[in-house]
Amino acid sequence: MYDIPMQKLAIFDIDGTIFRSSLLIELTDDLIAKGIFPASTAKVYARARDNWLNREGSYDDYIMDVVKAFEGRLKGVPHKTFAKVAEQAVARSSKRVYRYTRDLTQKLKRDGYYLLAISHSPKEMLDPFCRQWGFDKVYGRIHEVGEDGRYTGKTLHQTLIDDKAKILKRAVRTEGLTLKGSIGVGDSEADIRFLKLVARPICFNPNSKLYAHAKRHGWQVVVERKDVIYKM
Repeated sequence: MYDIPMQKLAIFDIDGTIFRSSLLIELTDDLIAKGIFPASTAKVYARARDNWLNREGSYDDYIMDVVKAFEGRLKGVPHKTFAKVAEQAVARSSKRVYRYTRDLTQKLKRDGYYLLAISHSPKEMLDPFCRQWGFDKVYGRIHEVGEDGRYTGKTLHQTLIDDKAKILKRAVRTEGLTLKGSIGVGDSEADIRFLKLVARPICFNPNSKLYAHAKRHGWQVVVERKDVIYKM
């Protein structure tokens, strides 16, 4: 008998790494604009957003406040309504991607890599977005829907989705993949855990903590600014 060769793997964070913002922010803003979330929702993250724009606060603080606002307003929203808004948001913004990571995913796909996406954005938005860019498997936040077709406010599999390294190991085990020759792309210190596991970690537009870690460990750093891509 012959051993079946395992497929090489490429793992990507999505928000801020492929998509040039956050899918969750886009979706939350749309839910507010359409009156599905109350207008007061934006007040939850307004200060953190202003602090980040003014370079007086971190992006992590901003996005965590968006998560807080989103999850605090989701309970009772009909799944069908939510899914429709998510689909419209993806249709409008799915091409707002970085050229470097867009081209890299296409090259890796041609080279036979298995493309794995991991994000903390809702899976209802991740699935159509990642499908457009050729991903084979997508992990994102899954929010429970009750028998009445409305969200219960509960997030499922929270422990797993919060640990990207655990997700990577699970995918390798269940999908017949190998870490030999693997590639990983992330943009913040939260991605260090899975970047440590791949053969070629790429820190794309990294925040200061990931950048410092990359420099200490000799990881590749890539920055895309306007129409120029810098490789360090």
